[in-house]
Amino acid sequence: MDLVIWMVYAVAMVGLSLTPGPNGLLSITHGMRFGARRTAATICGAIIGFLMVIAASMAGMGALLAASETAFTIAKWIGAVYLVYLGIKTWRAPAPHIAAGEGAAPDGDSTPLKLCSQGFLVAVSNPKALIFFAAFLPQFMDPAAPWLTQFAIMGSTFAVIESIYEITLAGTAQKVAPWIGANGRWFNRIAGGTFVGIGGVLATVNRG
Repeated sequence: MDLVIWMVYAVAMVGLSLTPGPNGLLSITHGMRFGARRTAATICGAIIGFLMVIAASMAGMGALLAASETAFTIAKWIGAVYLVYLGIKTWRAPAPHIAAGEGAAPDGDSTPLKLCSQGFLVAVSNPKALIFFAAFLPQFMDPAAPWLTQFAIMGSTFAVIESIYEITLAGTAQKVAPWIGANGRWFNRIAGGTFVGIGGVLATVNRG
């Protein structure tokens, strides 16, 4: 990939990462509840999910969802139901007892595998992301260049940018841990309600 084209792509990915979305909210939520260190597992899962979305988009899955009403509807409802489920679970979670700079005590919901799987599922649960990448990435692809090389460059660039963004969110969220210690239940309800709202919006979107 030409250096100038890569720089334009990188700037576009920064803009995409800074756009509010469910994975950013999840990093904030987990950063507050479990601490930035454990939230690294959430971010790792999200990055794996995003790389799969990028690979699928470059391979044509995004075009399939854009062309098939049935495929898009199925993917849309799977994503919406999962986000609503995650929202209800967050709403009902007990208020974390945390001190400044620390996460909540470890529990069954904060194991690395659980956190990683949540980050992954949120990243892959939005079919709009597939369609966006399918429409966006071809502008930076060279048909004559190897697919794997281009995926490695585009995927790793986005992965680094998104990781920095989500780590920053989680670290910043952890700094307000004392407030969460006093208002944790309200935070869980706000975050949970937001996840449910995002799921509801996702259920209403169209392919266009």
